[in-house]
Amino acid sequence: MHDPLYRYLRRRAPIDTADEVMGDVLLTLWRRLDDIPADGELPWSYAVARRALANTRRKTGRHLRLVERLKSQPAAEVMDDRVDVSPELASALERLSPGEKELVKLWAWEGLEPREIALILDTTANAISLRLGRVKAKLTREISRQDSPRAGHKTGGHIGEQTR
Repeated sequence: MHDPLYRYLRRRAPIDTADEVMGDVLLTLWRRLDDIPADGELPWSYAVARRALANTRRKTGRHLRLVERLKSQPAAEVMDDRVDVSPELASALERLSPGEKELVKLWAWEGLEPREIALILDTTANAISLRLGRVKAKLTREISRQDSPRAGHKTGGHIGEQTR
């Protein structure tokens, strides 16, 4: 069954595409072995190949449209990964988890909106907005904690001085 399907794909796509799609077709046939009709194996397999080729073409089309859209956008300014931040912010950022750091970088350094970040992280814009709110609050607490006087330490004046 391999040869007729491969010829079918080769007549409809370049060799590299046909090879890729053939792998998908064989995997689908293997997974759905019990669904293949005994009296129509080849036509059923052609239908699988046809759908797999259509899926590959759609994926390629989406990829090309994305590339064109990215080409039409202004070039981003290349920045060093190390961004000048205050020592307090740098310290607060170090206390974040790797996922929280990535979220902050995508939002603050890359200037992405929650819906764009959601596409990157494969989640919803609402989930990103919630996470972003929690991370901002965490950063604010960390920075405030650094700015506040140490617990148990008296501020203003020396020990033994009276305050009025």
